[in-house]
Amino acid sequence: MDMSGKTSTERLILTNATLVLADRMQEGTVEIENGRIVGLGPVTRASDAIDMGGDLLIPGLVDIHTDHFEKHVFPRHHVRWNYMTAALAHDAQIIGAGITTVFDSLCVGAAEDGSERAEILAPMIEALEKAQAAGMLRAEHLVHLRCEVIDPQTPALMEANIGHDLVRVISVMEHLPGIRQTRDLDTYLAKVAKLRGEALSVTTARVNDMIVAKREIGQKIRPQVVDIAKRHNMPLLSHDDTDIEHVDLAADEGVAISEFPCTLEAAREARRRGMQIVGGAPNIVRGGSQSGNLAVRDLLLEGLCDILASDYVPRALLDAPFVIAADADLAYDLPAAIRMVTKTPAEAAGLMDRGEIAPGKRADLLQVSRHDGHPFIKRIWREGVRVA
Repeated sequence: MDMSGKTSTERLILTNATLVLADRMQEGTVEIENGRIVGLGPVTRASDAIDMGGDLLIPGLVDIHTDHFEKHVFPRHHVRWNYMTAALAHDAQIIGAGITTVFDSLCVGAAEDGSERAEILAPMIEALEKAQAAGMLRAEHLVHLRCEVIDPQTPALMEANIGHDLVRVISVMEHLPGIRQTRDLDTYLAKVAKLRGEALSVTTARVNDMIVAKREIGQKIRPQVVDIAKRHNMPLLSHDDTDIEHVDLAADEGVAISEFPCTLEAAREARRRGMQIVGGAPNIVRGGSQSGNLAVRDLLLEGLCDILASDYVPRALLDAPFVIAADADLAYDLPAAIRMVTKTPAEAAGLMDRGEIAPGKRADLLQVSRHDGHPFIKRIWREGVRVA
């Protein structure tokens, strides 16, 4: 893959690297042809080999959930930026974080009336399609549709956009105040009032009206969202599961992944029901949830997290595995931690061709060094072509 979208046909040899394989680390060499890894071997002195200087060589990161594109479309509240320019700025930050495959998480529907999200959904997807087809993007961008079940418009918006080739993953979310992530309603009301700069009484009245108006909508819309996803054979995620009932509902619907469970109770039930579990990488880096919910480290202590997603900080997807591997109380070495941001999310999304340094896999690779405990990227290859 070069910047025109073509895969490299050149032979590439990367040697004297510390290879982070799926189950171990070893010194050695990676040979690449036609954008694929064709062999692993010992360190070589071949004149055409690129010396990694002993640095780590890890698979390109795979991010199953990032909200970051929308932040570039709306750099300020109600300031809407050009979609193509926003896509390019977003891509620069994504590839700079070492993410070679990203699922841009775009909202379908909204919890509150008057949102502009319905207007921006199709143009955002179209901007990604055009930029990617023109070879303007350095990471590979796919789309994760986040479907809000308390918006009556959601099924129609899904039907209108799910046919885009970039759309590969669907999640079901319910942002009704007082449940799931915002089950502590008083805290939520105080936070929203401060954010909006309005009196708490005004916020409370508005939110209470919303709860009354939308309480029953989700029960009608959710089955429609699930049915549309199934008809299109899309992997399904359930967002912000908090109670056993949330998990059981999702599992009974055929949902295979619990994304950002808010309680240990929900995560344990997800594991019991055979679901994979996604945690937020920023939660690991910060040492806890920004919304006051479950710390992902607590999930890891019980082996209840399979995948990490960058959520709202792309850079966190690189930092988090190193934080995990350095934690003596967690039973994860670096290969196991790196799997959570490479191989496991790729396979969960049906991308079996990447996420691992192994023969036959895509040559999406990062040369990573460390200073004062901080990993930093020196070079990035996507399908054997250097992109950073």
